Amino acid sequence: MTSKFNSALKPSLTHMNQQKAFYPLLFSIILASGIYLGYKIQDRNAAKQGVYHNSENMSKLDYILRLIDAKYLDSVDQQKLYDNAISKMLEDLDPHSVYLPPAEMSHEAEIMDGNFEGIGIEFSIKNDTIQVVSPVSGGPSEQAGVSAGDKIIKINDTLVAGIKISNELVMKQLKGPKGTKVRVTMLKNGSSKLITYTIKRDKIPLYSVDAGFMLDKQTGFIKINRFSKTTYQEFMEKLDSLVQKGMTRLVLDLRQNPGGFMEQATAIADEFLDNNKTIVYTEGRTVPRTYDKAKSDGLFEKGKLAILIDEGSASASEILSGAIQDWDRGVIIGRRTFGKGLVQQEFPIGDGSSVRITIAKYYTPTGRSIQRPYEKDVSAYYDDISTRYKDGEVFNKDSIRQNKKEVYKTLLKGRTVYGGGGITPDIYIPLDTTMYNPFVMEVLGLSLMQEFSYNYCIAHKNEFKGYVSLDQFEQQFHMDDKIYSEFTVYCMSHGARIATKAYAESSKVFLNNKIKAYMARQIWRNNGFYRVVSDDDKAVQRAIQELNK
Repeated sequence: MTSKFNSALKPSLTHMNQQKAFYPLLFSIILASGIYLGYKIQDRNAAKQGVYHNSENMSKLDYILRLIDAKYLDSVDQQKLYDNAISKMLEDLDPHSVYLPPAEMSHEAEIMDGNFEGIGIEFSIKNDTIQVVSPVSGGPSEQAGVSAGDKIIKINDTLVAGIKISNELVMKQLKGPKGTKVRVTMLKNGSSKLITYTIKRDKIPLYSVDAGFMLDKQTGFIKINRFSKTTYQEFMEKLDSLVQKGMTRLVLDLRQNPGGFMEQATAIADEFLDNNKTIVYTEGRTVPRTYDKAKSDGLFEKGKLAILIDEGSASASEILSGAIQDWDRGVIIGRRTFGKGLVQQEFPIGDGSSVRITIAKYYTPTGRSIQRPYEKDVSAYYDDISTRYKDGEVFNKDSIRQNKKEVYKTLLKGRTVYGGGGITPDIYIPLDTTMYNPFVMEVLGLSLMQEFSYNYCIAHKNEFKGYVSLDQFEQQFHMDDKIYSEFTVYCMSHGARIATKAYAESSKVFLNNKIKAYMARQIWRNNGFYRVVSDDDKAVQRAIQELNK
């Protein structure tokens, strides 16, 4: 019985030999596991120890950020460090590959979508005071009774006057979901009385087409400030309306238009071009050549066309004006465009941020690259617009530097055009140097024209009621010496210090036109403003002259 018991407990000799053979393998596994865990612990504590281990789970960037977190003198914002590192990495690729944090993504999405939710005012901050420049037409603020010139004192019982508040903070407090309410206490313009409005927020449209009206019986004018998701629709509404009024000639203003959605620009180009003509093509290392061509019968394929451009016209604006120039479809007037011809694709990261990576270049129908050179000196690329002022290009046509190695011929008339960056106009219009008059610069900086014009309209409201149409106002209302004298006195009493007689007199014609335009804006909105401004706009007047030929 005992022997049976013992034999049951003792392993066989063969089994014992198998166990002995397994011990080295088991020891190796334990040793390897220990080494692996040791390295993992080292990786985790590397930042604290000041030693970098090139493991699969931690990049040099992660290591440095952890090291800063563990060892740096002061506490730091880790997310800000990450954002800055990503931005710098993309900046070294090209000028237009960028990182957009969540806040910037949200703000830009509102602009490009063509609407936001808020109370609907345009405001400026002057002397630590928020002043309403203009309520959005039909928006909740206008409906509540808010008017231009009103000053915002409190938002939801929080004082916002005299505390050096920022634009960002004001927008954060005024914007909000549709249907929510905000209390705004205002000092009414021309009054010492405070009024509190409870304004229900709503969806506020951000129009990308500023104006559309007839300059004369045959010539229409359309101003596009950017290419958002709604631009083509807005443009077609204006175009159709002007065609119905008998328009056979169009002035399309793309000055200071930074671009936006390419498909919106190509859709508009399609309204001008026929017969499957190429509008633009793209090509990159990983992107095959892809053509975008005119597809449908356009509403304005036969009418005469002039496009206005300047150094602020970029990207989609250059695609549109380049296509019209290459096909000899219209006349391009103004100054050389910005020169942004890189195609970006957006890649969301997952936390509300995204990166835009350049994947290709834009080319006009003749094969011209729109993009200015940037490879040798990125800082010079960013300073190019300033350089144009210093070199005199914005003042003198002879100062334009063309790349003589990139010569192209337009597709119908064989005219010479140049590549190497931007679109050079067919007809050059220099920058108006009146803008550099010290009095004008001060008046513009203090928004005094807007304030004076609003106050004048209020004080003479019965007179302005007599103008039943914009045409009548433009022809019959005249800025006389008395009004201009009132304006200069107003400027002196509202912060202007350079209103000397010489400066004021030399800028009289320029400022009179703008003051009248702001008066027209009070009644006829942007159409009124741009209609009056066009009378003194050398580019518009030259366009009319060319279209009359």
